[in-house]
Amino acid sequence: MSTRIRRLVLDVLKPLKEPSLIEVAKALGRLPGVKCVNVTVNEVDVETMGLIITIVGDDIDYDKVEEALEEVGAVIHSVDQVVVGEEIVESPRPTPQSRV
Repeated sequence: MSTRIRRLVLDVLKPLKEPSLIEVAKALGRLPGVKCVNVTVNEVDVETMGLIITIVGDDIDYDKVEEALEEVGAVIHSVDQVVVGEEIVESPRPTPQSRV
């Protein structure tokens, strides 16, 4: 079994105003091994915005993802899903994030 990360679902916090969602998505989309990035607003507070970020690719480097998010002022709150291997296995039931 390959140990390449194929999908990451992250719960991320970012400042409310900057960076924009587009800047966050573009920063992640530029990383090697990333094919697709989906950024969804999960909750909004007075100073922060909660995001659910789904990253799909051939060989996602978690450390590079973390660095890219820190560079744009965001922080990973939790890792909610990781898919490793040759194929992406879909969950048989919805995850909390899929109900957003």
